[in-house]
Amino acid sequence: MICPVDYGALELSDLLLTHQEAVDLKAHGNREAAVLLPIMDWSHEPRLIFTERRADLNKHAGEISFPGGMSEPDDEDLATTALRESHEEINLRPERVEIVGALAPVGTFVTSYRIQPFVGIVTGDEPLVANPQEVASILHFGVDDLVDAYAMRRLVRRGMPIRTPTFDMGRHMIWGATARILADFLIRIRAFT
Repeated sequence: MICPVDYGALELSDLLLTHQEAVDLKAHGNREAAVLLPIMDWSHEPRLIFTERRADLNKHAGEISFPGGMSEPDDEDLATTALRESHEEINLRPERVEIVGALAPVGTFVTSYRIQPFVGIVTGDEPLVANPQEVASILHFGVDDLVDAYAMRRLVRRGMPIRTPTFDMGRHMIWGATARILADFLIRIRAFT
């Protein structure tokens, strides 16, 4: 059910998990990864930033995802991973992001990632630039448009049928782990129940 939301009246951090609460939760996967849900214009018309991965990549080719990736030994913690990867993928400098909380981790069964999502408010108007080695394009979708695009669907991936939340954004389909993370976020901000 879709619920009208006055985003400016919501204290986003109160609706999310703390960093520690999130990383203490169990999820399938033996490889640590983190993503950032970058939000622009939270108080007015909130928009989330996504990446469209290049079609010729070996893993997750052409998929729509949040900026992020695998943890590296030099990363202080998983929030650092999310910020580092966002900077590498879309030139979003860490000092432009205020991490306001986290979501429950999501596990992937095929690739065995434990993905830790962090939510961050983006400030400033420095242009984002796609890293041409990984990212085909940078996408901005309004929260209300994402809510309207939600549906549970049965998809066939690698010959296996899966039932997954999806967000049909015209020529872009958000599905799988990214859609599960996005659905959790939208439920937490009371955009739908």
